Amino acid sequence: MEDTYNHRTSLVKGAKGVVKEAKRHAQKKVGKVVDRATDEYSSHQNYKRFQDDEDDDEDIYRSSQAQDGQSYNENEGGSSDATEGHDDEDEIYEGEYQGIPSAGDTKQKKSQVALGQPVSDATRDRSDLEQERQADEEELAQQYELIIQECGHGRFQWQLFLVLGLALMSDGVEVFVVGFVLPSAETDMCVPNSSSGWLGSIVYLGMMIGAFFWGGMSDKLGRRQCLLVCMSTNGFFAFLSSFVQGYGLFLFCRLIAGFGIGGAVPIVFSFFAEVLSREKRGEHLSWLCMFWMIGEIYASAMAWAIIPHYGWSFSMGSAYQFHSWRVFVVVCALPCVGAVVALTFMPESPRFYLEVGKHDEAWMILKQIHDTNMRARGQPEKVFSVNRIKTPRQLDELVEMNSESGNPVSKLCFRLKTEIQGIYLNLKKCFNYPMQENMMRLAVVWFTLSFGYYGLSVWFPDVIKHLQADEYASKVMIHNNERIESFTFNFTLENQIHKNSLFINDQFINMKLKSVTFVDSTFRNCYFDDVTSVGSYFRNCTFIDAYFYNTDIDDSKLIDGTEVINSTFTHNKIGCQMTFDDDYSAYWVYFINFLGTLAVLPGNIVSALLMDKIGRLSMLGGSMILSGISCFFLWFGTSESMMIFMLCLYNGLSISAWNSLDVVTTESFPTVRRGTGFGFCNALCKLAAVLGNLIFGSLVGITKAIPILMASSVLVGGGLVALRLPDTRANVLM
Repeated sequence: MEDTYNHRTSLVKGAKGVVKEAKRHAQKKVGKVVDRATDEYSSHQNYKRFQDDEDDDEDIYRSSQAQDGQSYNENEGGSSDATEGHDDEDEIYEGEYQGIPSAGDTKQKKSQVALGQPVSDATRDRSDLEQERQADEEELAQQYELIIQECGHGRFQWQLFLVLGLALMSDGVEVFVVGFVLPSAETDMCVPNSSSGWLGSIVYLGMMIGAFFWGGMSDKLGRRQCLLVCMSTNGFFAFLSSFVQGYGLFLFCRLIAGFGIGGAVPIVFSFFAEVLSREKRGEHLSWLCMFWMIGEIYASAMAWAIIPHYGWSFSMGSAYQFHSWRVFVVVCALPCVGAVVALTFMPESPRFYLEVGKHDEAWMILKQIHDTNMRARGQPEKVFSVNRIKTPRQLDELVEMNSESGNPVSKLCFRLKTEIQGIYLNLKKCFNYPMQENMMRLAVVWFTLSFGYYGLSVWFPDVIKHLQADEYASKVMIHNNERIESFTFNFTLENQIHKNSLFINDQFINMKLKSVTFVDSTFRNCYFDDVTSVGSYFRNCTFIDAYFYNTDIDDSKLIDGTEVINSTFTHNKIGCQMTFDDDYSAYWVYFINFLGTLAVLPGNIVSALLMDKIGRLSMLGGSMILSGISCFFLWFGTSESMMIFMLCLYNGLSISAWNSLDVVTTESFPTVRRGTGFGFCNALCKLAAVLGNLIFGSLVGITKAIPILMASSVLVGGGLVALRLPDTRANVLM
């Protein structure tokens, strides 16, 4: 009996030992999970603030382990061999020791969540999940800033700086290509005055749509991928537009090219800001803005060097003409091609990968940044110490499913509709609290700065050309009541008016007519061979027994009741003719734009050096207010030299506002909405550019008062609104 009793006692003690051991191992597993969740940077001293929770958990774990060890030692004498060789993965069933729960307990537990078990997202409120994601994003922002500081600023950032600079340069080129090729393209394609100006508006329309679309898509698909697609679109259609002959097809190509390049600005600044630390962000984003100015200089220099050289052309018969302005369009597409090639060697933004939950891809890119910079510093042995990075909670989105049996076109339309709806919903969040007021202020500043800048940018050259035209018209030579017989004209006639003239048995051979008008004149038995005319007309004239061979004289030149009697036209030139090699006015216009662009250089340098010292808002508001005040000096612009000086002054003052606005806009939006918010603001910029071109362009030669007062009030008002924006200089990138 005593042996039996001792045997039962040892069994009871052994069972108690099994229970204790099971509890100890279960607690050890929970401790490991807690350690993994809180261990962010245990191997590096820079991340001590991420270790505080971990250290507390370890202390709790050690104390609890000590208590368990003490209690276990008390029962160690009664332990059995059943606890030896115990596996961590063994399952312990404790039902016989805890008893069977009653029916009441079962009903109560059905309405509760088991302790330590994760709660399913399907059972949680959407607002709670969004708040949890917001907390994760704030933690990630702080952690990411430390990681970028550890990676350093070096070779990788400068490589990306040059690549993204080429893309931004392409945007600057695209804006100025329109203005430079507009007169030549419309002349070459015989565009009537009623359709003139559509080219400028259609390109800005494409850029407006592209800025919103590609900016929003970059928040969903990634910065690098969207930038590659939009730059490729621009390069292809810009190159194609140089070869098409019809004006309608040319407009379509420039529209799609503008749609592609429209995404460059929002994506470039979002991309580059996400690999910069807080201390470097303002300065280096300002240096990046300089590439837009380089694009202006490049376009102005190429236009000055190529377009006036009309001999740089060839023709295939009379139907296909490739003039110098088309060569200029091809040359202006080269920066875009270079940007596409260079982008293929660059990685995606690691911050974007973290926001969409791709931890491993982001870690690999951050390690690449770290190793590239350390090798450039001569410290290849330095190890990237980051083990794991916080990724925000990923929220499921409800999307409408499309039928699998649909054709490819319907699937594409459905996908496009879905993406646009996603961009729209993301944009609505930019207008929600607490971003609503800042978003409205940013929109006002973008619109006012763009309206004043682009409006005056059109007004200045047009005023200068208007002054040139007045001077040119003042030098016109007028010939009255001439009688010329049996004379051969084989030279250029320019800026002349012939009234009541009589030409008998004259020959017009291999000659050029530029701004020549014949009024109430008569041509008898005259021979016209290889005659080219630009801006020349025959008003109420009479042609008797005349012969025209290989000329461009047609019904568009024979106006106001001109009669053609017993005359013959053979092998007429097809298409409109360009201006001539001795047209120096084109040189002058492009040179003026070149000077105005060079005036931006000092403002760019000053804004980059002082961006982090005096602050974004002071520079933004101050620059806009000074630009508005400088407009009042336009009252004194009565000559070309004075207008050129005012153009340079205005450009130099306004560039600091543009640089500051780009930096503030980049820092005002969180990563998940940065492309969308920036794209919306840039779309407003292009809309204001179209309105500015139309309004200011219509006032050229009419009055100075309205453009001056309008530009001044808009710029000063926008500058005052800019001063009320939040200062983002000390903020980490959310």
